[in-house]
Amino acid sequence: MNQSEAKEQIQALRKEIEVYNHEYYVLDSPSVPDAEYDKKLRQLIDLEEAFPDLVTADSPTQRVGGEPLDAFVKVQHDMPMLSLGNAFDEEELRDFDRRVREGTSEPVRYVCELKIDGLAVSLKYEDGVFVRGATRGDGQTGEDITTNLRTIRSIPLRLKNRETIEVRGEAFMPKRSFDHLNEQKKQNNEEPFANPRNAAAGSLRQLDPKIAARRHLDIFLYGVGVWEDEPTEAHSERLKHMDKLGLKTNPEWKLCNTIDDVIDYVKGWENERPDLDYEIDGIVIKVDNLAQQETLGFTAKSPRWATAYKFPAEEAVTKLTDIELSVGRTGTVTPTALLDPVKVAGTTVQRASLHNEDLIKEKDIRIGDTVIIKKAGDIIPEVVRVLEDQRDGSEQTFDMPERCPECDSELVRLDEEVALRCINPNCPAQLREGLIHFVSRNAMNIDGLGEKVIAQLFKENLVYTIADLYKLDRDELLKLDRMGAKSVDNLLSAIEASKENSLERLLFGLGIRFVGAKAANTLAQEFETMEHLMEADYDELIALYDMGEKIADSIARYFDEPKVIELIEELKQLGLNMAYKGRKKSEQPTDSLFADKTIVLTGTMEEYTRSEAKGIVEASGGKVTGSVSSNTDLLIAGADAGSKYDKAAELGVEIWDEQQFKQALNT
Repeated sequence: MNQSEAKEQIQALRKEIEVYNHEYYVLDSPSVPDAEYDKKLRQLIDLEEAFPDLVTADSPTQRVGGEPLDAFVKVQHDMPMLSLGNAFDEEELRDFDRRVREGTSEPVRYVCELKIDGLAVSLKYEDGVFVRGATRGDGQTGEDITTNLRTIRSIPLRLKNRETIEVRGEAFMPKRSFDHLNEQKKQNNEEPFANPRNAAAGSLRQLDPKIAARRHLDIFLYGVGVWEDEPTEAHSERLKHMDKLGLKTNPEWKLCNTIDDVIDYVKGWENERPDLDYEIDGIVIKVDNLAQQETLGFTAKSPRWATAYKFPAEEAVTKLTDIELSVGRTGTVTPTALLDPVKVAGTTVQRASLHNEDLIKEKDIRIGDTVIIKKAGDIIPEVVRVLEDQRDGSEQTFDMPERCPECDSELVRLDEEVALRCINPNCPAQLREGLIHFVSRNAMNIDGLGEKVIAQLFKENLVYTIADLYKLDRDELLKLDRMGAKSVDNLLSAIEASKENSLERLLFGLGIRFVGAKAANTLAQEFETMEHLMEADYDELIALYDMGEKIADSIARYFDEPKVIELIEELKQLGLNMAYKGRKKSEQPTDSLFADKTIVLTGTMEEYTRSEAKGIVEASGGKVTGSVSSNTDLLIAGADAGSKYDKAAELGVEIWDEQQFKQALNT
């Protein structure tokens, strides 16, 4: 057999095998016996071994996993993977519906989907070929786990059409795979996984993809990040189109005309979920119409057009043996209940949140009480109530201390807050927690500087402030326990590399009260340099989009502090970058035809690809969206424009053809 004949036969075998894969793993309706599938796969393997030049990344043989990786590479999501707001009862679902209807003038329909308890991932296809898979990470940046995701046989390596699309979904471990895996772990005297979610996440974060391949994971795709030339105008249409592409969606979704229909769907699945072969922890409710989604928009953290209803938490009874106090980076003193170990929601719980002194008094919680605790998903367990009829008189009441448990400074309540705070700026606990926050993933992201290392450095008096991290001495570090030459060198390299981070990471890392990652990014983009931000007054800050009074006041007060000014100057002298490295507002053309305009591209252009046209518009200050709405300023239409053209005409949106687009660029 020559190369040309082998190529033809390989392509035919791949096509057959992918059809069998789709039938078995997606449709659950195999058309051939396992022996026939195995025979075809063996033929393909033999041919690819004989003709290695013909092996491609989308071949079914590549699902078994390659060589182990040294580490996962960080990747930037083309569009952020935001989390959803939560609803916990019928009243909150009706509040969500009310907010949606207030935000749009047209009738609203919802799509309800099962909320799979797994690991959120992104799959990117170019011209129909699977090219990259990533974890959600912090929503902006994830980890490249393409090799591990290829081992999931329900993920097509090639779509049925040559689409360029990025889809989102939930990778999970079916209950039968979970039971089989834990049985193997018991036989090997290994610690079993607590629940299928942890097992799925652990499998996909294995550096050896062969391990992921053996664990029989699955996936449901539920959304789109970026889709070139999207043909749909509703989320329900997206799900149907994704099915046609060969992507596995959950078949249990339902289109609901009213919030009452949504609530009926939720109640039904609260009872039926034990019958599923996979874990769900709630229901996701989304506005169906994509134009309405765009009109409703987003908060800093989540879309306004979707929410996640969480099923009632699991509860358990245990004994509260003590109450421990901890001091956070903002000085808040938080009580935590220490418990006799008890299993809740698949995990063993020994600690539970008590929030504050008022809650302890309100619930009359005493040391030695028998209590009910609850845990929902990843939420920290909390004490629900005390079983007073089980008291025997030995229980002890608990009073919050008047002085800080770390530095013995007087505790105060600020601005009528419930929480007690230590306001000593040199409190060791606050400094330590502040350092842990500074080096965390969403802040300066310094690999090798976890909580234990920070605590060790603090204990040995090697660090006291943020600036001290950048003054660490190699010889001093080598004297510490478990700090070999390679670990020390890697740590110092990571610290040095963090100096180049963009301004928003530094701002978030500083721990300014009320300033989260989103606000830090807004500030960095708006002011561009630390110097300009420090000069801004309250009025300038409050004028920014999504910048509330509390945040603006906190920032202004923070940069008024002499010690803060000294710290910033010291960090600058140590070589830390003080400028925003993203696309600056000052670089965006303000006199461009597209400046501050919302533009939709549709149809097929002769001289530009969709990506090229999108890039041109964005480089000229415009924002490109996928759906036509009343907020759309301009529709640029190529050939076969379809329903988006009709919608724009109906709404009176200005419409250009490709010739007008070209003329505008040349003037």
